[in-house]
Amino acid sequence: MELELRHFRIICAIADAGSITKAAAALGLAQPALTAQLHRVERALGGALFERDRRGARVTPLGELVLARARLLLPAVSDLREEAARFASADTMGDTPTRLRLASANGPVLGALVHQVSATYPDLLVTTHASWSSEELAGMVADGRIDYTLVGVCGDAPPPSRPGLLWRTLATDPVFVMLAEDHPLADRPIVDLADLAGTHWGATPGDGCFADCFAAACARAGFTPKTLYETDSASCVDLVEAGDAVVLCQPTFRQTPGIVTRPIAGNPLRWRSLIGWHPAGTAAAFADQVVKLAGAAYLDVVARSPRYSEFLRSHPTFGVERV
Repeated sequence: MELELRHFRIICAIADAGSITKAAAALGLAQPALTAQLHRVERALGGALFERDRRGARVTPLGELVLARARLLLPAVSDLREEAARFASADTMGDTPTRLRLASANGPVLGALVHQVSATYPDLLVTTHASWSSEELAGMVADGRIDYTLVGVCGDAPPPSRPGLLWRTLATDPVFVMLAEDHPLADRPIVDLADLAGTHWGATPGDGCFADCFAAACARAGFTPKTLYETDSASCVDLVEAGDAVVLCQPTFRQTPGIVTRPIAGNPLRWRSLIGWHPAGTAAAFADQVVKLAGAAYLDVVARSPRYSEFLRSHPTFGVERV
């Protein structure tokens, strides 16, 4: 495994917090995910970086060596990126940049946004990046590696915890369930969460509190959920088609033969779509236009889903943010 800057950030976070659990909370990651990443780093470096027991995590001699290097490396790289961003700021024409670097975490809006930008500014060079981690993308914006990122957060959760970034809410959507069309509940217009108590679950991966909010919604419905598989969208469809799981999904999920999406009674789970940028970024002066185009892109995605469009007509508190 090749070591990356995010691995050194993880080491610093664990050392500063004194525990993997506290570091995971500070980073917005699930504790098992952070533990797995630490194990991969330790294997790459050839030894344990922390001694872990009930009192927390203490740095080993090897960990001290790596930590000292990390505390020098991370500020140096951050300074380099800021300087590079200032040099790149010359690559603009007035308020309209000559290039636009967009990114997204798990969502259908990125493709529609690329279309909106390209159709409106045909001479603008657009590049894209995707990741399951909103925190990673926020870090890339903060470091000047991308200009704008689309992310999602659960309910009223705050945006990724990167200081200095600006965030705008594009839309708030309920979370739907994805079922095989021959599922016993597929013919219902609305599905009660309690009626799915005995099933396995699937969802696309991400950081933040969604898994905890889902578990809490199940508890209110009177049950504890079985396994929650985290995998990519294509594998989620495979799980549903095979009858191995019911998948939690965004209501704008593109219609797929053999698959149906249904709202959950009471809409116990919500998902907010955000767009973020840095006010000192090279394309920050273009923010109003990008936000406007992102809103139009969201509406394009909704228009491809007649069922969700119908849902929004009777649930006006959801949908695109009115500004």
